[in-house]
Parts: sequence; C-alpha cells; structure tokens
Amino acid sequence: MITPTDALREPLSRPGGRSARVQASVHQAVQALLEEMPREQLTIALVATRAGVTPSTLYRRWGDLPQLLADVALDRIRPWEPSADTGTLRNDLHAWVEQFVEEMGSAPGRAMVRDVLGANTTDPGRPACQCADITRAQLALLADRAHQRGEAVPDLDLLLDRVVAPVIYRILYATPPSAAYGRKLVDALWDDAPLLQLVNTSKK
Repeated sequence: MITPTDALREPLSRPGGRSARVQASVHQAVQALLEEMPREQLTIALVATRAGVTPSTLYRRWGDLPQLLADVALDRIRPWEPSADTGTLRNDLHAWVEQFVEEMGSAPGRAMVRDVLGANTTDPGRPACQCADITRAQLALLADRAHQRGEAVPDLDLLLDRVVAPVIYRILYATPPSAAYGRKLVDALWDDAPLLQLVNTSKK
C-alpha cells in the first residue's frame, strides 16, 4: 500500500545508470534555458543541444515538449516536508495554504502549473493531473497527524474543493491570491458547521 509519504517522495520515474544521468541533464538544461529565454522560444532541439543528447532521445522518452516541461515541473513540485506541528489541523492548514499560495502563485509556480495542465490537454487519454495527487498526499499527511491527535478531519475532497480549487482558479485565471485569502478559505470550513460534519472517520 502506497502511503501519502510514499506518494510525495516516490520519483516520477525510476531510471538508473545512464538513463538517470540523461534525465538529470535534460531537467537541468530545461531549467537553465527557461532562465535565459521566454518559454515560447524553447524547443526540443535547444534542450537536446544544451543537455548533450540527440532530439530523438527526448522524443523517445518524453514524446513532445509539453510532456517534458510537465515532467520537469512535477519533479520540482513533488519534494515537500510538512510544516511544524501547530497543535491543530486548522493552524496546520493555515501554514500549508500560505506556503501553497506563495509557491504556486509566484511566476515560476504559475508556469509550472500551466506546464502540467498543458501536457494533459495534448493527450485526452492521459490520467488526471498528477498535481492533484501530490496535493492530496500533502493534505493526507496533515490529516493523518490530526487523526493521531484525536481531531475530527474534514474529508480530503472537501479540502480540495473548498481550499485548493479556489486558489488554483485565481492562480490560473485571475489575480494570484494572497496568503490571507488562503487562510480565509480554511477558516470558512470551520465556520460552516454542516460541512464539518463531512469528516473522514476511516481511521477511528
């Protein structure tokens, strides 16, 4: 059984030897080039030249540029450590959403989100965006900690719908939200008593 911690720490792929070196070189090349030029000018050929591999290597492994950019973005999003235990889930979520807003609402963060979403739109048959799985795993770690304290925990889907979704909407389609906005979304859950009856009791 894969735990939330496994989901956050497990690499997107498990290459070894030369394959691992190629992936690291390509990821570094993408990040370096994005610091030097607009992403609209980025091409497979430029990445291949910078990484010291052939374009066919990139096409064989990633398929196209959107998939490569998504892989780089997910590799940067995945590493995560939970904040210090504040004593309550509400305050833990305050700390989490502040970090989430700061990272995802920044220019690099917005670009990463668009890269991942863009890769999924190029192939309708691909599974749901891995960003959702990573975010769910982060919230699950906080929920597990709250369960261990004996707290009632809102359903994870409720947290995604009422806290994460509005933040992502603003990041993608409006003015990036503030940390205060994120905290208000969390507080609204605790102020809405009927919604808090939707608790995850699977571990009780």
